[in-house]
Amino acid sequence: MSIFSQSFSPCGKFLAAGNNYGEIAIFSLSAALSPEATESNLKPFLTFSAHDGPVYCLLSTESQLLSSGNGEIRAWTWSELIKKTVKPVWTKRPDYKSSLEIPEINAMVIYPRDDTLVVGGGDNNIHVLDMQRGSFKSVLQGHADYVHCLNVRPQEAQLLSGSEDGSVRIWDMRTNQSVHVVEAHKYESCARPQFGKWISCLTSDCDWMVCGGGPSLSVWHLRSMSPTSVFDLPGCQRRAAFHQDMILAVGDGAYVSHCLLGSEVKAQIPVTPQSLNTLELNSTELQVLTVAGSSSHIDVFTNPSYRAFSLSF
Repeated sequence: MSIFSQSFSPCGKFLAAGNNYGEIAIFSLSAALSPEATESNLKPFLTFSAHDGPVYCLLSTESQLLSSGNGEIRAWTWSELIKKTVKPVWTKRPDYKSSLEIPEINAMVIYPRDDTLVVGGGDNNIHVLDMQRGSFKSVLQGHADYVHCLNVRPQEAQLLSGSEDGSVRIWDMRTNQSVHVVEAHKYESCARPQFGKWISCLTSDCDWMVCGGGPSLSVWHLRSMSPTSVFDLPGCQRRAAFHQDMILAVGDGAYVSHCLLGSEVKAQIPVTPQSLNTLELNSTELQVLTVAGSSSHIDVFTNPSYRAFSLSF
């Protein structure tokens, strides 16, 4: 079993995880973190079949859990899931060019300025869903291959997208136009031809962007559009996140890398899976980090410097 995706509930007390068999598991973090926790508290209190194929992405809104699979997005109400009631509120499918085309949906983000859901995947396009009306309102076209990751900069009205084609595109969400293209593989300091050019992880903070995949994980200044730091990490990175004064990154290898903005890899913290697909930070009162990948275990960190325990799917 591989775990492809995770998402915390809005209150932060519950964690959802999706696997390659189309299942979603719901865990009670508050029960698992309790001093009186037992083995049963480390297992899901609810597991259900969500999609026919893998669950590629999970995302929480104020009231719903959104899941994506092959060609479709489904919404589940958190209040009902907590009661162990499993029934999708809605199922949406982007307007694909062909009815025979069933591309996976790899990434989803909420664009908060107008309450839209932005999704990207295997048809090379980015689809924008009006959450109020329940219909897709626009398509952002420009990538030449699969879209793997998305990130929003709401204050700048921008969306960032990373693709198999080796580019990070920056979109103006007011015009739906691509305004900048970053190609890390064309920079000697970032290029790793042996791994390819694809971009699999992407995040931003103020004027800074972090991206990686085939190219080395690197920090970019978004005003100058140039790399300022490149991290010497083996293998490919699949997720990255800014946390306090460092960047957390996961991918090939059984560890979470702690990277400082000045190119130094400060530490690599051991984990249970041999490689990792997903990393999530819970910013509510529970404040935990969870990582998962090529096993049925989800490692939970109450401090980024050590693994506290593992949940079992």
